[in-house]
Amino acid sequence: MDVVVLAGGFGTRLRPWTEGRAKPLLPVLDKTLLERVVECVPNELIDRVVIAAGYSIAEMEQFFSSSNLPYDVIISVEDSPLGTGGAIAKSLEHLNGDGPVLILNGDLVSSVDVNQLLNFHQEKNASITLSLWHVDDPSRFGVCGLDESGMITRFQEKPEPGTEFSNLINAGCYLIERDVLESLSSKKHSIEREVFPLIADAGKMSGLEFKGYFVDAGTPSSFIDATQVCISNKRYNVGSISNDSWFYDDIISGSIISGSSVSSDVTIGDGCEIVDCVILSGAKIGNGCKLFRCLIGESCIINNHSNISDKVIGHHEII
Repeated sequence: MDVVVLAGGFGTRLRPWTEGRAKPLLPVLDKTLLERVVECVPNELIDRVVIAAGYSIAEMEQFFSSSNLPYDVIISVEDSPLGTGGAIAKSLEHLNGDGPVLILNGDLVSSVDVNQLLNFHQEKNASITLSLWHVDDPSRFGVCGLDESGMITRFQEKPEPGTEFSNLINAGCYLIERDVLESLSSKKHSIEREVFPLIADAGKMSGLEFKGYFVDAGTPSSFIDATQVCISNKRYNVGSISNDSWFYDDIISGSIISGSSVSSDVTIGDGCEIVDCVILSGAKIGNGCKLFRCLIGESCIINNHSNISDKVIGHHEII
């Protein structure tokens, strides 16, 4: 199975972490965000992973050329933003498998079962099958009307608040048959707005709800949530857990650290209180600091007795 990861955004919501950095390469515990997105797919199903991206191309090419991933990674370069539909259409030139193609939104960390989704897709003889997630407020997502047989009868991308007809949303993981992909325009367009409603109206779109967890890691707060989901579900191969925090190196004592991840070569002084933070490698945190829901960049320095909440601290920054 070919897998296309949509990663064409500039990561503006995670700035300054993404200034000069590729968002797909940001670490979530001991793996990159891209690996977290793709690990919902069993390795034996993957023929090739194509990343549809528009910035930090050289950085990603260098990383994947020397990585030890169990699948090939090809970058499909967008010279200008193409939207989801145009990006998927451009990726076709890099695909080499057969059968349906799996599309993944590049920010998502979820418990979706791709094997189950594939079996359901084949059972329904669908052109497109969406993974579905139940939310209380669906207005920020693509909303799906689902009948009792599992077919999507109606699809609307980000409806006006109060006009939603369902609480089931497109969870950013979907299978598409190649004839649909080959019909896509190469020009900039949204597959959600311009293609999904047509396929649903034609009775060829199915949907399968899954349980567990679903996190869009594209904002500072949700990036922290994604890290905590990986901790609680033991999605790591190296490091250890203490008091619901993950440590790449030995567990750090002398401070209160909760709901956080601490990467390699991090120094934390005595008497600190660190809650719901992501701390990248090489950071140095002074004595008596209080940090709450912060993203702390690589090799940054936080001086003694700093009190910081809800902030993204850039790489190599001194505070």
